[in-house]
Amino acid sequence: MSEMVKVAVDAMGGDNAPSEIVKGAIEAANESGSLKIYLVGAENVIKDELQKYSYQPKQVEIVNATEVIETAEPPVMAIRKKKDSSIVKALQLVKSGECDAYVSAGSTGATLVGGQVIVGRLKGVERPPLAPLIPTETGTALLIDCGANVDARPSHLVQFAKMGSVYMESVMKVKNPKVAIVNIGAEEDKGNALVKETFPLLKNCPDINFIGSIEARDIPAGYADVVVCEAFVGNVILKLYEGVGGTLIKKVKAGMMTSLRSKIGALLVKPALKETLKAFDLEQYGGAPLLGLNGLVVKTHGSSKAIEIKNSVLQCVTFKEQRINDKIKEKITLDDE
Repeated sequence: MSEMVKVAVDAMGGDNAPSEIVKGAIEAANESGSLKIYLVGAENVIKDELQKYSYQPKQVEIVNATEVIETAEPPVMAIRKKKDSSIVKALQLVKSGECDAYVSAGSTGATLVGGQVIVGRLKGVERPPLAPLIPTETGTALLIDCGANVDARPSHLVQFAKMGSVYMESVMKVKNPKVAIVNIGAEEDKGNALVKETFPLLKNCPDINFIGSIEARDIPAGYADVVVCEAFVGNVILKLYEGVGGTLIKKVKAGMMTSLRSKIGALLVKPALKETLKAFDLEQYGGAPLLGLNGLVVKTHGSSKAIEIKNSVLQCVTFKEQRINDKIKEKITLDDE
């Protein structure tokens, strides 16, 4: 029997907590016998939610937390003052080694601060990046960083490229993943000061498959497997991706309802179209891991429904089985020697 993967889930974080969070966590536990879920939050509230579901009691444990960190709260102050919050207590479970991973749809700022302050960085890692998977024409790409490190330095982006390569090769099984840096043109001399300074460092990095610059319009085509940028640019790309994807799906659905002919056509193409559009639903890919920490920290959208929570928790199993942290540590440590 495989080793149990223990995941601390912030049951109180997000717009749809605790109902969708608990539902997603239980669905993950019911799908994988290798999981043990620690639901962290108000014990009485979680117990009421659990009564709605069937599950193996040995796979689920409640960890009581009396406080909740709200999205609008200053993250550093909240982490320091709310020691009994669901975010802090869940991260403490990872720090102590009682849990392998943490999943939350709650405050991004508190998760990022808590991940670094409580869980801590791997030796040699300068800045842990947030790295979500995004859909492309050829499969998926890893967008790194999408929100953790605004105003990053060139050395940070080089580490992002290395960590992203490890993730795509180990978790997504992409052999020799193609790495590109986001730029406003394909030429090497294009870009701002950060990109111009980072480009030659990536070009001369022997342990990544660097293919040069990538313009934003080429990201959906799947030209690169690892898309490197600092957090401001990455967050803009991610939010635009989400907005365009959602709008496109609505437009396609509305267009199919404009006439009797289009409605008949919609019935014929519905199965194939549904499968195609599913690939562009970001919920299918789980949350964004904060790479480079001593344990796995995964941040999901604040509006996450059960499907994204479930996929984020299941993502933790793969992460643990593939020893991603160990591989990142080995690569970063080797580079520093």
